[in-house]
Amino acid sequence: MSRSDPRCRSCGAALTRTLVDLGEQPLANAYLTDAQLSAGREPSYPLHARVCDTCWLVQVDDVVPPEAIFTEYAYFSSYSDSWVEHSRRYCKQVIDRLGLDHQSLVIEVASNDGYLLRHFVDEGVPVLGVEPAANVAEVARAAGVPTEVRFFGWECAADLVDRGQTADLVVANNVLAHVPDLDDFIRGLAGAMKPGGALTIEVPHLLRMLERVEFDTIYHEHFSYFSLLAACHALKTRGLRVFDVEELSTHGGSMRLWIGLDATCPFEKTEAVDSIIEAERTAGLDQANAYAAFAGRVEHARASLRGFLVDAREAGKRVAAYGAAAKGNTLLNSCHVTTSDVAYVVDRNPHKQGQYLPGSHLPILEPDHVRRDRPDYLLILPWNLREEITEQMADVHEWGCRFVVAIPEVEVLA
Repeated sequence: MSRSDPRCRSCGAALTRTLVDLGEQPLANAYLTDAQLSAGREPSYPLHARVCDTCWLVQVDDVVPPEAIFTEYAYFSSYSDSWVEHSRRYCKQVIDRLGLDHQSLVIEVASNDGYLLRHFVDEGVPVLGVEPAANVAEVARAAGVPTEVRFFGWECAADLVDRGQTADLVVANNVLAHVPDLDDFIRGLAGAMKPGGALTIEVPHLLRMLERVEFDTIYHEHFSYFSLLAACHALKTRGLRVFDVEELSTHGGSMRLWIGLDATCPFEKTEAVDSIIEAERTAGLDQANAYAAFAGRVEHARASLRGFLVDAREAGKRVAAYGAAAKGNTLLNSCHVTTSDVAYVVDRNPHKQGQYLPGSHLPILEPDHVRRDRPDYLLILPWNLREEITEQMADVHEWGCRFVVAIPEVEVLA
């Protein structure tokens, strides 16, 4: 997408409407080593979300190629217990619904460290992961999940078909938003499916993002933000049909789309599809006015966090953070947070520990550091995991530390 003449990556229409402009920011997953921090060279790029007035897809400019983001990746899904459990439940559900067995094949696109496919392996269902990050794919292979290191698209799908690897089920969870070339990617999904097969996609729901002011989920690695209206348009024009939708609590409110090939889909459309589309139309997501107030609500959220941090500092209180999450980096950098505001961040992922957050340069430490340091507040950056984190770190209450979340505005938890 050219910044001088931005065009919708789904339908090609000119993009003239801004949702929110978050200024220049570093890549949200570009964690820094000591050497990189000392070198002082940290690139930043425009983070500008726009709305397509034709198909209503929300999107940011693809200022950085995927190869610069996903070839070596710091996100490992298995470090979230709740996410692994979510995936286990999905596995059981889809095996029962589609009747998958040892003669089936499940292909997962952007399969990460095998957090999901390992549940199919345990049930005796053959699987194949396709994952562009070599470091992450190696973890999956070590766990017994066959994984190919490559980017997925039409060329990859055609290669799989030539090798006789077409899928009864294709899984694309939390990857559609990460794709700059929707046409190539979606055609690849369709090409990898057997006739009569199914595709499931999990994607954050734009309706919930707007309602809950989840602006921190906007970052360069998230190229697109989907309503069901926009998703159905993108899929239908490329030969796919949504036959069912589930609303999920994950990532602040997501959708699980159940999809078949338009020409051979054996599944009847459920009432849920029309129900969610009607809810989106009622909320005005097919009209420009629905998007107009978002930037002002974002500024209110940013001011709320800045005000809390100023008050804490003036009161002599120390603030630390939990979760070196990409969404947290958008939040911190949008609010110009530094180590004078938040001392450090802790994270369970050892691949992130010992590095620094992009932009804010908070050092990433292991969670037990909180117990030694005893800050007054612990700001939960991945607010979608607040229950899991408050349970894991419940002992911080022993010295009077309190948890804080910042979206949609600052809330100090009891």
